Amino acid sequence: MIETWTQHGKVRAREADGLLEIAVDGLTTQAKYYKPLIYEFFRKAWRGSRPAWGEYAVEIGMEYVGEPPWLDLDNLAKALLDAIKGYAFHDDAQVARLLVERRPGERERITILVRKLS
Repeated sequence: MIETWTQHGKVRAREADGLLEIAVDGLTTQAKYYKPLIYEFFRKAWRGSRPAWGEYAVEIGMEYVGEPPWLDLDNLAKALLDAIKGYAFHDDAQVARLLVERRPGERERITILVRKLS
């Protein structure tokens, strides 16, 4: 993976070898918070690849410190997929495989990995 990140505010992203990695620093219990935050990043800062047709695999990881936040992972996934729609892929119906998990980490953040399936 290339170490060059594009960053705008709390969101950063990089891509290499068909993998798009997006990281959002910090956590909130409101899933709707992430959609405008990520959308603004793509609109203002992202100069990477354009969306394509085909099927995609998406992995979403919510890392927390201490007690896990009270946040429904299905709502988080929907907000994040809506936010990257039009940038990573044309429509979230193209997501053929989706993994969403909550796990302890060294800092609070959300990571999204998007890979086109062959």
